[in-house]
Amino acid sequence: MKNDGHACEAWQLLLRLFFAQRAILPPLAAELELSPAQCHVLHLIEPGRPVPMGQLADTLACDASNVTGLVDRLESRGLIRRQPSSADRRVKVLDLTPTGSRLRALLLDRMEKPPDTLRRLSEREQRTLVRLLTRLIE
Repeated sequence: MKNDGHACEAWQLLLRLFFAQRAILPPLAAELELSPAQCHVLHLIEPGRPVPMGQLADTLACDASNVTGLVDRLESRGLIRRQPSSADRRVKVLDLTPTGSRLRALLLDRMEKPPDTLRRLSEREQRTLVRLLTRLIE
């Protein structure tokens, strides 16, 4: 495990980058009249791919009752719909409405713009970073 020192340093730097960019989300969420948690839920539900509420709670690492509150607010705005699963009617799944899909697309478009810090890297460095991060998540 001779690379532990470098792995720790890389992880610390990734965390610093992540937390430095977190400040972008609250103003964007406010502009879209959403909470950051609601933005996260919209990000996780892909159009036409219903997600069971329990799976969403697991992904968010929170209690199912917290998901219910988030879902209630998003549903009241007409952004998502809750319905029984076709595989198991006891399970409730969440799907985006057309309005929710449009808002999600706008949210992702705004969130996926790279921060200026990444633009400081050369094209070659950016390709290398993409290759390395891809290896980590596969």
